[in-house]
Amino acid sequence: MDMNVAEEATKLNTVVQDTSQLIHTAGEKTAQSVLAHTAKYHDTYTTIDKIVDGFWDRLPYLCIAVVVLIIFWLLSRLFKFSIRKTLENRSYTRQNLVLVLNRVGSSIIIFFGFLIAMVIAIPGFTPGQLMSALGIGSVAIGFAFKDIFQNMLSGVLILLGEPFRIGDDIIVNSMEGTVEDIQIRATFLRSYDGRRIVIPNATVYTSPVTVNTAYQRRRCEFVVGIGYDDDEQKAREIILAILDKHRNVLSQPGFSVNVSALADFSVNLTVRWWIDTTETNIPASVSEIQAEVKQAFNEHDINIPYPVQEVKVHRDHPYVKPDESDKQPT
Repeated sequence: MDMNVAEEATKLNTVVQDTSQLIHTAGEKTAQSVLAHTAKYHDTYTTIDKIVDGFWDRLPYLCIAVVVLIIFWLLSRLFKFSIRKTLENRSYTRQNLVLVLNRVGSSIIIFFGFLIAMVIAIPGFTPGQLMSALGIGSVAIGFAFKDIFQNMLSGVLILLGEPFRIGDDIIVNSMEGTVEDIQIRATFLRSYDGRRIVIPNATVYTSPVTVNTAYQRRRCEFVVGIGYDDDEQKAREIILAILDKHRNVLSQPGFSVNVSALADFSVNLTVRWWIDTTETNIPASVSEIQAEVKQAFNEHDINIPYPVQEVKVHRDHPYVKPDESDKQPT
């Protein structure tokens, strides 16, 4: 009996020792795994701590850089305001020159403010490094931004050359409208039906441009036809009298009425006269003169012909009676 108890106690002691050894071994493996993972991410944690510490160290400089940018932006606004007030009210100053000074000058001021802010915010940064980086990538940038740079250069040349002004009516590549704005990249038109047209400056600079409002005096004309049986000299005198009495028709340059074509159905008279665009416009003047000419022609029995087709029926052919066999049953 005592032997059995002793054996059971020995077995129990052995199990306890094995369990303790197993727990100890598992604890050592767990500790080693934790230490391995801790060592693995130690460099990452250290780097993040350095970045955070560096950010807090540079935060005052970043704030100063932002303040510098704001100051230079305000200086650019002040520059625009001073240029506008100094040059706008002078009669000899061209309007587009003010736009060039405003946009180019303010851009230069903001660029210098950006360089100073970069020097303050980034340790060891110099403007020379920026220029070197731009020089290395100049070829790629040139190809990527070719159209942008071309439009910018064309915009500056348009503003300096001043072929037209804001408010002028122009025609570019069959697109017609009033110039609303001339920016560095594009020219903005307002069409006569109320739409906005944006034309790249490179297109405007390299295309023929018709400036309708370049001069105050504009020539108007229309063609009116009279019948071959009517007196063209009398018709000319009637139209000349109308032009002479009309208040918006200029006496110089002189107006004229000439026979321009012997058409199929009429003798065409071309009527030309000049107006001052500050007093009227071409569509209104043409409409008024045409209405008066038609009324005067009606009063003097002068015909304004229209195309007529003549149909002739020949009855000299013998009549052929249809054959009764050709009739179809109904």
